[in-house]
Amino acid sequence: MAVPLFGALSAVAVPAASAQPALAGPATEFTVLAKDAQSVASAQKAIRDAGGTVLATNSAVGLIKASAPATGFTERVTTNRAVFGAAKAQAIGSVPKSGKKVKSDNVEKEGRGAAAKKQAAANKAVGMDPLDDQLWGLKSVRSDLSRTKQAGSKQVKVGVIDTGIDGTHPDIAPNFDLAASRNFTRDIPTDVNGVEVDGPCEFRSCIDPANHDDGGHGTHVAGTIAAAANGFGVSGVAPNVTLVNIRAGQDSGYFFLQPTVDAITYAGDAGIDVVNMSFYTDPWLYNCTANPADSAAEQAEQRTIIEATQRALNYAHRKGVTMLVALGNQHTDLGAPLPDTTSPDYPANSTHPRTVDNSTCLNLPVEGNHTIGVSSFGPSQKKADYSNYGVEQISVSAPGGYFRDYFGTPWHRTLENQILSTYPKNVGIAEGNIDEAGNITPDGVTAGIKKATAADGRVGYYQWLQGTSMATPHASGVAALIVSQYGKKSHGEFGLDPAKVQRVLEGTAADIACPVPRTVDYLKEGRTAEFTATCEGDPSFNGFYGHGAVDAYAAVTRGSQYLK
Repeated sequence: MAVPLFGALSAVAVPAASAQPALAGPATEFTVLAKDAQSVASAQKAIRDAGGTVLATNSAVGLIKASAPATGFTERVTTNRAVFGAAKAQAIGSVPKSGKKVKSDNVEKEGRGAAAKKQAAANKAVGMDPLDDQLWGLKSVRSDLSRTKQAGSKQVKVGVIDTGIDGTHPDIAPNFDLAASRNFTRDIPTDVNGVEVDGPCEFRSCIDPANHDDGGHGTHVAGTIAAAANGFGVSGVAPNVTLVNIRAGQDSGYFFLQPTVDAITYAGDAGIDVVNMSFYTDPWLYNCTANPADSAAEQAEQRTIIEATQRALNYAHRKGVTMLVALGNQHTDLGAPLPDTTSPDYPANSTHPRTVDNSTCLNLPVEGNHTIGVSSFGPSQKKADYSNYGVEQISVSAPGGYFRDYFGTPWHRTLENQILSTYPKNVGIAEGNIDEAGNITPDGVTAGIKKATAADGRVGYYQWLQGTSMATPHASGVAALIVSQYGKKSHGEFGLDPAKVQRVLEGTAADIACPVPRTVDYLKEGRTAEFTATCEGDPSFNGFYGHGAVDAYAAVTRGSQYLK
């Protein structure tokens, strides 16, 4: 959310009006979306009749993975009325990863190169960990107070749909549920053109274990939600809840359609209470039903993305999953989107400019059904320059970091304005911030990488990032505390209806008024006029902060009034 977490479907063919085209080319993976739940069997037959082979089916959504020759298959299969759409299996979302051919992560890692200016000091407060004094976001959401009443219940499960979670990290391991965790991805060394995607497979079978993260993004998110309060390193907003890795992102940061949909529906099937989704679907920044700048095939592709995503979100919601989604880092009002100059961003060199019609274009999943959109602010509570905003999609706001905060003071452009959280050692080594012996390198020192060593020799690492991807886990942690405090058992399952969780989350959020004047530019911070934003609304609800800043203490002490 970081920033950008992104991805892409390949073109969906328009049904041929004449004879079926010949099948040709190497075996290729496709995703086929059935017209509806009742049409799955017919869609499977249509795949076979079109010359394909059914590999796997997500019956909850009607999304079918198939293999067929590279050309001719989509034209054939989409002539069948049981099929909504079909596409080559290509990425629909990505989290930037250093060293790979993916989108830039300049927003999240903007502070790299600015050495930390403050030294960590041990915090002796009960229930707090040694590095927590540097977690201004933890204090902003008042987790330090809320944990004296409710630190979270182990029976509450928070799913992280991301690049993975390093379940071996000393701050993650105490709360990590390996048995419930899943990896829905398979590493892809290179694409069909020989271009590196994920690079060499680290594990036999090219499937990473469910406690592994080669990107670092998911582990950072997980630490903010629920790093254990264990007298070591950092602690999370809800330090006693259970973390579940529901991985949908490739090592490179790309998200395939089938793994993404599988991850969302798995959250519903596995009894997950809260999911954190810090990504948006690609290759389209906005998925439009009929943008005139797009070809007929591209329009069909985007309609398929919209339909499949909405089905998955609806399914998870019906199953009791509260879904928190990053609002995005494109510094735009989602109700009045700027022209899209980045889509489609996959495959390479396919981008073309588009005017975005707000009524027919969706930024997904945040503009999908049943989602809670989270914007980002810095330590001064100023809206982060990169954060999306607008009264149409926003629900709440949370600490996400703002490197350029506090202009005109010594705090301006310091790493400590960002968010510190857990960092996988393997990623630190790959990025050159940690050496093979486990020492922080000079580059790591400049990046502000932290290292903690326990008395028994356990070692943990931590990095600074910023983005709406960092704001969303603060809100997810508060949502997990709400379920912990007010959840009940029903039909043998513990949980709380997502609508009730949202009412408490929004109702107990701390009001933040629009700035005066309402229009804010970031010119002195070094941004262009495109970043200028106008806040609409009043203190109880506005486009910068939604219903307000999430407040863990208020949620667990005053939330019951919103359940009546």
